Amino acid sequence: MYSEYDSWNEIKKKIALSTHKLPYFKESDIWLISIGYNIGSEEYGKGSDYARPVLVVRKFNKELFLALPLSTKIKENRYYFPLYTRRGNVSLLLSQVRVFSSKRLIYKMDEIGEETFKSVIERLIRILKLPPSIARGSRG
Repeated sequence: MYSEYDSWNEIKKKIALSTHKLPYFKESDIWLISIGYNIGSEEYGKGSDYARPVLVVRKFNKELFLALPLSTKIKENRYYFPLYTRRGNVSLLLSQVRVFSSKRLIYKMDEIGEETFKSVIERLIRILKLPPSIARGSRG
């Protein structure tokens, strides 16, 4: 197990030190990215680049974006959003939303339509809505 972390760390250093031009990306794009080898139940990438497809949810600037990982595992619960892509049926993992550097981008795989993207965002907002007690700062 620890060798996976060592291997990912070497790839991560190369990505961090890379000086290649950042690719153009936009919201609703699906990109293969080097997501890494993560901890516990966090989604991680596979293969030599520790890669996984993600949906770009929010582009903050040319260097930073919010994304949802994709999975071929199809489940019916509030944290999985079913999606059809050119590569087949997948799920968006709504509970795994995360910010990434655009240095992790490998290549664009697909993009989703405006109506589907709007549905994803609406569902994500519902899931992320904080209870009033948290919003007020109460930790009870």
